[in-house]
Amino acid sequence: MQEQNHRSGFVNIVGNPNVGKSTLMNRLVGEKISIITAKAQTTRHRIIGIVNTPAYQIVYSDTPGVLRPSYKLQEQMLNFSLSALQDADVLLYVTDVVEKIDKNDEFLAKVQQLEMPVLLLINKIDQTNQAALEAMVAQWRTLLPKAEIFPISALNNFAIEMVQKRILELLPESPPYFEKDALTDKPARFFVAEIIREKALLLYQKEIPYSIEVGVEEFKEEEDIIRIRAIILVERDTQKGIVIGHKGESLKKVGTMARKDIERFFEKKIFLQLYVKVEKDWRNRDNLLKTFGYKLD
Repeated sequence: MQEQNHRSGFVNIVGNPNVGKSTLMNRLVGEKISIITAKAQTTRHRIIGIVNTPAYQIVYSDTPGVLRPSYKLQEQMLNFSLSALQDADVLLYVTDVVEKIDKNDEFLAKVQQLEMPVLLLINKIDQTNQAALEAMVAQWRTLLPKAEIFPISALNNFAIEMVQKRILELLPESPPYFEKDALTDKPARFFVAEIIREKALLLYQKEIPYSIEVGVEEFKEEEDIIRIRAIILVERDTQKGIVIGHKGESLKKVGTMARKDIERFFEKKIFLQLYVKVEKDWRNRDNLLKTFGYKLD
């Protein structure tokens, strides 16, 4: 295909927490870019995944679930979601068959005012029946009359190809925005930190996962091994004890689970050292939020 017919564009994924945005993102990109757990607020950043062919480049963007902020970290997460409404060529608004349609009226009102193409994806359709789904589609038609509606199951890969085909049709003609071999705009250290955080989300209960942040202090790539030193931040001394666990067992478990995934990600042997550090109230401290890539206005 000739260069002038090349299509490129930004496709931003938004919606409430836990509707399956990250699962969808990974399906669309064909790689595990976003971490996934059953806990709300798993995605904290705006994460980009790039799909390239000679004919087109689709820049997908996964965003945090929309919520009313109760501390500065959540304010930044909401900013990532709101920014996704500004710079998309195509917006994917993800809902599911479980959540209440009016769950987040303020954000939905912003989506209603958009001029760009909006694809409304009703996820998890395997958890409902035909009659209930049809009623839901009718309801959404009144709320977002300009949107095209696709009932999907990201988990079961149902109707994802139809969505991809429609996205491609809506992409503007444009040269690529990124190098053609790029998969994401994030550095290797970001994915190491995200993988470690995913394991912490899976392993720890109650407030612990939300109080955790991960920083990669050392990333040394040698010929046959990558040596990584990472620090897990918590907000209180009691949390530090829980994260480390009896005789260090819990931290060891996180480290083992993370190392296996990091090895798969980089296709290389990994040596991983994990430490735990207390940074009181880090979720409200501007300097630390900047350090961890939650950009402030």
